[in-house]
Parts: sequence; structure tokens; C-alpha cells
Amino acid sequence: MIGRILSSLVPAVLLAAALGCASVSPEEQARRNRVLTDYESALTALRAGNDAQAKSLLDSALLTLGSSSAGDATARESRGYFNPESAKTFRGEPYERTMAYYYRGILYWMDGEPDNARAAFRSAAVQDTDPENGKTQCDWVLLDYLDGLATAKLGGDGKDAWRRASTNARLNPPPPYDPQANVLFFLEMGRGPTKYAAGQYGEQLKFRPGTAPDPIAVITVQDQTVRVGAFDDLTFQATTRGGRVMDHVLQGKAVFKSATDTAGTAAIIAGSAVAIAGDSNAARNAGLGIALAGLVTKVVSAATTPEADTRQWNNLPNLLSFAAVRLPAGDYTATVAFQSPAGQTLVTRAVKFQVVHGRDTVLFLSDQNQ
Repeated sequence: MIGRILSSLVPAVLLAAALGCASVSPEEQARRNRVLTDYESALTALRAGNDAQAKSLLDSALLTLGSSSAGDATARESRGYFNPESAKTFRGEPYERTMAYYYRGILYWMDGEPDNARAAFRSAAVQDTDPENGKTQCDWVLLDYLDGLATAKLGGDGKDAWRRASTNARLNPPPPYDPQANVLFFLEMGRGPTKYAAGQYGEQLKFRPGTAPDPIAVITVQDQTVRVGAFDDLTFQATTRGGRVMDHVLQGKAVFKSATDTAGTAAIIAGSAVAIAGDSNAARNAGLGIALAGLVTKVVSAATTPEADTRQWNNLPNLLSFAAVRLPAGDYTATVAFQSPAGQTLVTRAVKFQVVHGRDTVLFLSDQNQ
């Protein structure tokens, strides 16, 4: 009886595991990675000065971020024991989602829309909160700082936002607001953190630190020279946020895989011993049944996929900075020298721009490719 039940159970378990681990088509995988592709392409476009393309790509990605994942079939699939986390539609870790809104805020300000820029920075800040684990405040310096600056420029009081930014400042203190400063420099430096899987089954998502430790940007325009350090560190943001739901899901998968593997091994050993020592057909059949059950459990364990999702936004910077100066209307050329802490110039960028009365001029410069 046991033999007949188990002989019918084995194909069913194998089929379930096979269906759970079935590969998706290249077209479907591209669809699931579309947000990631939009992120990377948007930043490449922004660095190249293709603002319209960057806006279009970010709007596409943020449309997905703004929608609920509750009805996403790929998210449900990834929570199953037999499907990897990478099977779900990519949305990114909190720091990646934050950066998508941050870049969109910069582009809004470039278009003369500080109100929409402020809304984007506030949406970015929401990505950094984790109410389920008691983390309800964003600790990105620039998000609060720029929120307050936009508020001050719109005639409001941005002091509370400035105080939050100053409280969270770990690298360098942000300067007081100058609502009359009409040329805004958004700066980024280094290469961001990289993801990797750790743990017995690759169930732990970890990060290797990004590059560019504490550089200085020296801005020279007309007769002004401004030196600014970094305000935000993406490595810090990637590694210090409160507990994530995904960690719990992956831990559950890892425990299930380990437990079933151990139980399967024990059943095979015990069942084999019973079958060998059995003095009757019934005893031998019972032992074989136990061993076969252990084999089925081992199959289930082998098919369980607890690996962390290491897909990542590959061209992010590691450090963010900001500066603002006052200039009268006219045409200008600014140079930005990105320097090491020792004062060695690593990269120099030059940008031509025009200042128009009545609106801010917003410049984005990176020490990465443009």
C-alpha cells in the first residue's frame, strides 16, 4: 500500500518542482526587467544631457513603482518555494527606488517646476521608510534639504526640512538656504554598491561598498569658487535600512530547504536500515517506503530556490552632493573638479549654460561617463 502511494507521489512532486522551476522566455524576462532597464538607460541619458529621454524612461519606471505589487503574478510566484526571487518583476531595493524619484525631481527642477521636484523628493523619501519595522523617517540628507529649499523658493518655510537634513548629516553639514541662489549644481561621484548573495543557500542579500570615499567637488564659475563634499552615501543607504520583508521570505525558504534536506537524508538512512534488517517482506517494504519518502523529500529540497535577487541598477553613483550660487542673467561656463581627499584632481567636467531671469538654472554633473 505504502509503495503504491509513494510511487504515485514521486512523479507528482517531480512535476510540481519542474513547473515551479520552469524557465521563462527571453521576452518575458525582458518584461520583468523592464524597470531595471529603464533605470539604467535613464541615468545614461541624463549624464549625456538627453533630458527628454531620461524623463520618458523614468516616467515609465515610476509608473510601475507607483502601482501596487499585490496583483503582480510574478511577485506571488517568487514567494513560492520552487521559484527564485529573480522571477518577480524588478522594482529594486529601497535605495534604488529612492534614486529613481531623486533623478526625476532633478529633471522637474530643470523644467522650472520646483513644486513637482519637491513632490518627487518627498516620494523618494517614502521609499526609505519601513513602518512595519518601526522606521518612519527618511535619513537621506539631500531629500530633506532639497524639500526645504524648494519650499523656501516657493515662499514657504523650509526650516524643519533643513533641521532634519542637518540632524542626519554624517559626511558633511548642508549649508543654510539661500532662496536667491539661482544656479543649482546636482553632483554625483563614484560607483555605487554592488549586490551579492551570501549564506549557505545564497539566501542573504549583501552589498559590497561603492567607490569614491569622501571626495571634494570644486566648482568654479565666473569669479566664484565653491568647495563641497558629499551629503549622501548610497552604500550606507543600501546596508543600513531596517529589516525588509524579503529577508524574512528568503530566510523561510532557506529554513525549508535545510529542513527538508536533513529530514530526507535521515529518512533514507533509517528506511534503508529497516529494509536491510527486516525479517519479513512487510518489514522490508516498510523500510523501503520510509527510504522512498526520504528520497521524495530530498527532491523537494533540491527544487527549493531561496537565492536572493541580485539584479541591480549597475550605473548608480556612490555619493551625492549639491551646491547653489547666485549669478546674474547671462551665458557662463562652469568647471567642476572632482578631487580626492588629498586634493588630487581625478576628473574635471565643464558645462556651458545660460542664466535666465526669474527661474533657476539646474545643472547635473557626474564624475562618471557623460
